[in-house]
Amino acid sequence: MIYFTFYESPIQSLRLVSDGRSLLGLYMMSEKHYLIPQTDWVEDDSVAPFPETKQQLTAYFAGTLAEFDLSLQMQGTAFQQKVWQALKTIPYGTTLSYGELARQIGQPQASRAVGLANGRNPISIIVPCHRVIGANGKLTGYGGGIDRKQWLLNHESLMRMKHDTSQ
Repeated sequence: MIYFTFYESPIQSLRLVSDGRSLLGLYMMSEKHYLIPQTDWVEDDSVAPFPETKQQLTAYFAGTLAEFDLSLQMQGTAFQQKVWQALKTIPYGTTLSYGELARQIGQPQASRAVGLANGRNPISIIVPCHRVIGANGKLTGYGGGIDRKQWLLNHESLMRMKHDTSQ
């Protein structure tokens, strides 16, 4: 059984998808690869891990959570899985280029493939694909839109600066 619910974030409504145990997807409604619910999906916000996911998203948007701790189940090729795992290692409030990410996974010539895998990330925000930028430092491609990518990066940068100055 597949379940879904919605979370109202500061950037837009997000659809959460679960198998009742793990988070399968977090999609922005305007996302390029937005997953359309099937007729047999059930809307139920009490199913695991929705309550914990919403709690952690609320803390993230409030600036009190920098690293998510949720059960995730991401469907993709072995290469996509490798890229998505590498995305989780990019520290909060920092960015990495597609080329740097390709080098990090041991495939320095694969920056375009890394970009494509990044764009297919089914769990945006939590698996921080928004932290990957062009080699020239410019924001490029984001399924949820460049404006939302900019918002997330600004939010993390601001929260990180606040945290750093409060210590």
